Amino acid sequence: ESRFVVRRSRQVVVKRCRQEEQQQQQVVVKRCRQSMDEEEGERDEKGDKREIGKLAVWSVSSAKPGNGVDLLRDSNLDTYWQSDGGQPHLVNVQFQKKVRLQQLAIYVDFKLDESYTPNKISVRAGNSFHDLREIKLVELVEPAGWVYISMCPSDSVDFLRAFLVQLAVLSNHQNGRDTHIRQIKIYGPRQSVVIGHQVQFTSFEFSSHATIR
Repeated sequence: ESRFVVRRSRQVVVKRCRQEEQQQQQVVVKRCRQSMDEEEGERDEKGDKREIGKLAVWSVSSAKPGNGVDLLRDSNLDTYWQSDGGQPHLVNVQFQKKVRLQQLAIYVDFKLDESYTPNKISVRAGNSFHDLREIKLVELVEPAGWVYISMCPSDSVDFLRAFLVQLAVLSNHQNGRDTHIRQIKIYGPRQSVVIGHQVQFTSFEFSSHATIR
């Protein structure tokens, strides 16, 4: 009986050690993901593009309670938006004014989400829901990480102007019904201010302060 107790206690200790090791590995992976995401954001802010998603109103066609549209923009790769309805699953990004659009980035992970992972995505843009047109049709094969989609109409044009962007998940891996998307970012070209260039104001209030007195 004493041998059994000792063996049992050893099994408990080994099990706890394995659980602690797995937890430590998960923490390391999470920190690596967050640091990579932060580095990516820093490169974007310093480069020739800027993230403009904060200027828009975001909405989705459906969402499971507790996995709403806000999780697409919480900068946390461990959370995700989950749809709760028939395909296609839609994410709408509406701007108050027509903006310059350059790139769309989504974070998806087949290893974590399996049949919830998008397989075919349509990116659409327009002035309203009535004149949306497809910009890109993208097929994903077991993606793991950031997927970057150019929104430029052609190689000769650096940006697209639109009020509304719609991302439509047309199908998932393994014929899954609902979908998971962990993060979405949308970028526009950075507009540099030329020193010495005179800005023309159109209102009297701004024009009255245009010169130093």
